Amino acid sequence: MEVNQQARCRELAKSSSFYSTVYSEIEEVGWEHLVRAGGDLSFLIFRVLDKKGRVHVMEIQLDKAYPRVPPMVSADVPYVFNLKWSMNSRLKNLVQQFEKHLEKLQAFWSTLDEIDRSLQIVDSKQASRAIPSRQIHVGLTICYSGNGCFIILFIDNNDPRSLPECRFMGLGNTVNSLRKTWKRNVDKWERDKAFLENLECLLNTQLPRLADAETNNHLDECGICYAQYLPIGDELGPQTGSATDYTCENNSCSKAFHSMCLVDWLRSITTTRQSFNVLFGNCPYCSEPIAVKINATKN
Repeated sequence: MEVNQQARCRELAKSSSFYSTVYSEIEEVGWEHLVRAGGDLSFLIFRVLDKKGRVHVMEIQLDKAYPRVPPMVSADVPYVFNLKWSMNSRLKNLVQQFEKHLEKLQAFWSTLDEIDRSLQIVDSKQASRAIPSRQIHVGLTICYSGNGCFIILFIDNNDPRSLPECRFMGLGNTVNSLRKTWKRNVDKWERDKAFLENLECLLNTQLPRLADAETNNHLDECGICYAQYLPIGDELGPQTGSATDYTCENNSCSKAFHSMCLVDWLRSITTTRQSFNVLFGNCPYCSEPIAVKINATKN
């Protein structure tokens, strides 16, 4: 959370009971968990780490009648929890309920991680933690026509170790053959086996793996400015129009940033250290240590 934004929130807290209430409740949660706050504090974004170290973002909309009117919550989850709210509830209670909800989804996300880190996903940028399905390349070795074949898996978020629903996409003869093989072997699915082992057993083939060079071959939006590309303008110098060029090295986070945005953010944090042309601080999302070269950004 930027220091100047915290100062802005402090000033707003003096002007009305709504701002004062929200400000004090943000302090209870911890400013280090706040990613962004709307200008009137009616919109808040918190980051929460689950037990596996995965970073989750929770967006909260507050009505001016808060806390009489419950907050509206959205997050990167397959379904939102049923919020328990009363006049005595506070933002910290909402965060605690979200954390308990995350605990219920650990096995589901572990299964998705196993798929995402091993297999070739179609349109991997859209494969978020909130979507319980994955479209997977089966490979040209099977689809000898050259047009490719895909399967769409639907993972049960409440029982991710169970047999997933599977749909086949591609040319008729090849798809029919795969579908028949799946149905013939469906009873071989074993809950105690690894998901990929089960999948290849039912399809009776080895699925194409994700090459190391492809693991980061998709373009992400910046975790600070929320854009894929910087604006185009002379004032940005050689960085004008550039894509995200820095990624958090924490595998459970892997948030992308523009170096320029990250440098500006780190300079606003009082705990940031500088040695020669390198800034040392913490990732805005997972708090892991990061280091960014200043000469990679504008002067």
